[in-house]
Amino acid sequence: MKKELRPFHDHVTCEVCGRTILKGERTEAYLAPSGDRHGVCELCFVRAEHAGWIRESAHGQAPQRGPRPQERRPIFGRLRRRSAEPVDRPDELEDLARADSPEGEGEQLSVNGDAPAPRPARRREAPQSPRHVRAVPTTAEVKVERALKLFNDSKHQRTIAGLARSLGPPWATALPDPDAPSTVTVLVAWELSWYLYRVDLGDAAEPVTQLRQGDELEDIAGGLRDFNAVLGDDGLLKIGAAAE
Repeated sequence: MKKELRPFHDHVTCEVCGRTILKGERTEAYLAPSGDRHGVCELCFVRAEHAGWIRESAHGQAPQRGPRPQERRPIFGRLRRRSAEPVDRPDELEDLARADSPEGEGEQLSVNGDAPAPRPARRREAPQSPRHVRAVPTTAEVKVERALKLFNDSKHQRTIAGLARSLGPPWATALPDPDAPSTVTVLVAWELSWYLYRVDLGDAAEPVTQLRQGDELEDIAGGLRDFNAVLGDDGLLKIGAAAE
């Protein structure tokens, strides 16, 4: 009896990458800032946390509100209390007024009738640049071409090229994932070994992820065994007739 990598019957999907959760994969419940609950696959935990989502299991540990700011006593009350004490230097009251004024807010107080000092200019912080996201092609052919280029530019290409020198030319498949428009599944297989990868065309930081590996071709889903790619002499994957 052939074993196949099949998703759950209820077709649970990751709320971050949109990929169908495979049988045996672990998911985690996350809470968005709006309070909505989302299921996230283990490959997208970091992306969910970068988006401000928190694990539902850790939600009770988050503080409900920040500490109350310490109340500041009115400056004129302090001036009246200090005025009853002897003042050795006329600028002591001015120093007191300057110390009680918030830094960078308002004008410095003057107790000798002089014009107030000008307000210091507030430094503007440069806005943080948003995370760069690649545009995703719309046609299956262009998606596969883009996915193979990203794979060949990754560290996983060197692993496959090294194995090919020992095991010979592999069979390969590159197919768009129908449940995740930005994802292409890449399979590289030999008679006694295979490697399954996911290429996220919209992720500019780390687009290629190894999902799993195995030893028997019968463990691979039937559709992925319709090999449509080859490993060239330069060690790069490309679309072509499956190797015999």
